[in-house]
Amino acid sequence: MSIGHTLLGLLESGPRHGYDLKRAFDETFGHDRPLHYGQVYSTMSRLLKHGLVEVDGIEAGGGPERKRYAITDAGITDVERWLATPEKPEEYLQSTLYTKVVLALLTHRDAADILDGQRAEHLRSMRILTDRKRKGDLADQLICDHALFHLEADLRWLELTAARLDKLRAAVTR
Repeated sequence: MSIGHTLLGLLESGPRHGYDLKRAFDETFGHDRPLHYGQVYSTMSRLLKHGLVEVDGIEAGGGPERKRYAITDAGITDVERWLATPEKPEEYLQSTLYTKVVLALLTHRDAADILDGQRAEHLRSMRILTDRKRKGDLADQLICDHALFHLEADLRWLELTAARLDKLRAAVTR
């Protein structure tokens, strides 16, 4: 996820302080990975330097000064371009799990045990996500669906690989 573009998009509804941006991000996107304050302020500094935001006001208080940021026309254009650009699908051609299976075969270990252990871990994650989905709002349900569909595809790969272990062993140990 592009943190900068996400913060810019949040600013389109109006100027905000860094603290407000962090809170809005965490409530909307950061359920599993909330932003650190340092990440917000370093990102805002970079966006300011590139002319995508401007300081709309500075408030003095009991602590450090609070800058209120506003998106610029260039920032709006940048968000529009980012939103219109399709994300590159993740193809997982360098899978750690595939590497573990092949190394197990090369070192005469039981690759089926690795696949079984991974299957159990995937099923555990799926149970947790399904429970979260059942209890969550629409946004959480959609996020969980996305993760569940990826885990289901992984499970299909695990089953296919388990069925082909003898052929894979022969291919990698020639």
